[in-house]
Amino acid sequence: MSVHVNSVASQKILWANEPKSYSGAASTDKYVSLKNYKRLTAIIQTGAWAGGTAAVTLKQATAVAGTSAKALSFAKQFNDVTTSGTLVETAVSSDTFTIGTANKVYVIEIDAEQLDVNNGFDCVAVDIASPGANADFYGVTYILSGARYAQSTPPSALAD
Repeated sequence: MSVHVNSVASQKILWANEPKSYSGAASTDKYVSLKNYKRLTAIIQTGAWAGGTAAVTLKQATAVAGTSAKALSFAKQFNDVTTSGTLVETAVSSDTFTIGTANKVYVIEIDAEQLDVNNGFDCVAVDIASPGANADFYGVTYILSGARYAQSTPPSALAD
């Protein structure tokens, strides 16, 4: 995994999904706009896990409201398979992977160029399906980097 060093003024950190049990329900997608950013790093952290599995996919949309949402293709994710703190690159099959283990970290990097910008798609969200009727805990944090316009306060990614 490459590490991108940026100043604080070129990054924005957002809480995408609150860390909680998603027993029997999918999390609500939070779309962010990449109009003003070059990259989105999505970090999924699991907590206690009772035994379900939840499919992780990406969606792109033409607005942060999820307008005209469609799948966003991706080929890899990074995870800490040994809880050693070392992230391992792992291939993604059919644009999806599953989470289903306690206390793991998963990272997905998305470059703005991956989106269908020619057709107006500039917003993205991590979509995590229901893990089933289990007390399975996770949360998602977004880090937007490479602000196109350096400012003391980075531009909002929650507005179109």
